[in-house]
Amino acid sequence: MSTLTITTIQTSLHWEDKAANLAMLEQKINQLQQRTEIVILPEMFSTGFSMKPELLAETMEGESVAWMKRIAAQKQIVLTGSLIIEADGQYYNRLLWMLPNGQYGYYDKRHLFAYAGEHEHYAPGHKRLIASVKGWKINLQVCYDLRFPVWARQSTPRTEEEAENHEVEYDLLIYVANWPERRNHAWKTLLQARAIENQSFVVGVNRVGKDGNDIYHSGDSMIVDPMGEVLYTKAHEEDIHTTTLEKIKLEEIRHKLPFLEDADNFIIQS
Repeated sequence: MSTLTITTIQTSLHWEDKAANLAMLEQKINQLQQRTEIVILPEMFSTGFSMKPELLAETMEGESVAWMKRIAAQKQIVLTGSLIIEADGQYYNRLLWMLPNGQYGYYDKRHLFAYAGEHEHYAPGHKRLIASVKGWKINLQVCYDLRFPVWARQSTPRTEEEAENHEVEYDLLIYVANWPERRNHAWKTLLQARAIENQSFVVGVNRVGKDGNDIYHSGDSMIVDPMGEVLYTKAHEEDIHTTTLEKIKLEEIRHKLPFLEDADNFIIQS
C-alpha cells in the first residue's frame, strides 16, 4: 500500500497584495527541508478573501497561475490552493491542482459565502474535482463547502451491477480556507465529521492573522484520520507541517468497519 507525503502551509496573508504573497509563499516553500509530494496553500492565497475580483482577478494565463507552474516544476511537487480567476466573463474562487509537468485541474467553489456577499461577486462551480496521485484519490474543496456534507459525501452504487465493481470515490478530502476564528468550533468539528462519515483522511488548511476587514483567523489547520482522530493541528501561529499518510491504515479501517456499504443512495443535482 502506498504512502502520501503532504505539507500544509498555515500563514498570514498580505491583504490584496499578490506580489508580497507570492514572494512570501515561495520563501516558505524554499525552506522545506524534507521531501514532500503535495503542498497545500490557503484559500485565495495571493490576495486574502477579497470581494474585489474586478480589481484582483487574473486569467488562467496570469502571474499567479504561472507562479504555481514554476514552483511545482522547480520543486517537483503538486501545488494546490485557490485564486481569484476571471473566465468566460465571470469571476471564480478557483482551486488549482498544479502538477510538476504544468498540467492542472481546477475546482470552482460551489458554496459561496453569502454572509460575506461572496455570491454577489463570484459565480458558483457545479462540478467536483477528484484528483489522483500514486493511487490515492483526492477530493478538493474550498472553505464554506465544509458546511455541506452532501457535496463531500462518498458516492454509492445505484444498482447491484454497479455494486459489484464499485470503488470508494476518494481517500483524502482537502479543504483550503479563510475561516474566521469566531467560528472555529464549527471548522474543527466539521473536519472531523467529514473524516468519520466518509472514512477518509481529511486535511483542512486555514490562514492566520487579521485580514483587511479586521477579521481574525486562528488557523486551526488540521489533519484527521478516517476515525476522526486528529493527527495534527496548530492554532494562532504560522506553521509549516509535513506528514506522511499511510494507505494501509485507511484500507484496514474500511475493511474492519465497512460502514460505507450501508450508505444511502443519492444523486447530486447541479
